[in-house]
Amino acid sequence: METVKAKNKTFKKLGFTYLETAEIVVTLNTLLANYQVFYNKLRNFHWNVEGPDFFELHEEFENEYNTTKEQIDIVAERIRAFGIKPNFTLNKTMEMAHIKEPTKELTAIEMVREVLRDYETLHNNMLDGINASLETGDVVTENMLTDFLTRLEKRNWMFTSYLK
Repeated sequence: METVKAKNKTFKKLGFTYLETAEIVVTLNTLLANYQVFYNKLRNFHWNVEGPDFFELHEEFENEYNTTKEQIDIVAERIRAFGIKPNFTLNKTMEMAHIKEPTKELTAIEMVREVLRDYETLHNNMLDGINASLETGDVVTENMLTDFLTRLEKRNWMFTSYLK
């Protein structure tokens, strides 16, 4: 009897419909836009940090932008897994992102504070994605974002400790 039941079950791509993944894709597109602006800011901070903390922050900003670059690709590929193309122009990215570029030159300490503010934005964006994933039963996206969140919270603690 069990085998007949299993044969009659309908399977869909990833087990989700377009409507079920719509909210997930919106949060992932927002995360992608936020990450792209964040990446650009980190590159600028890496190149332009000055002062007695130069060597340490120069390296830490590089660590951050390398991880962010990897996560950008992971997020874009997850969006593709849902059958959506993440075509982002610079204008569209800036329009969608909640993370904004600084309007003035920043000191080393101001750069760290800016990273911490951006972490908060990314954190909230990831939580939105986790909640949307949990509501839909999408454990893959939930796991991906939880992994990102775990690293982000550790780095938040480290940069916060740096400021003390």
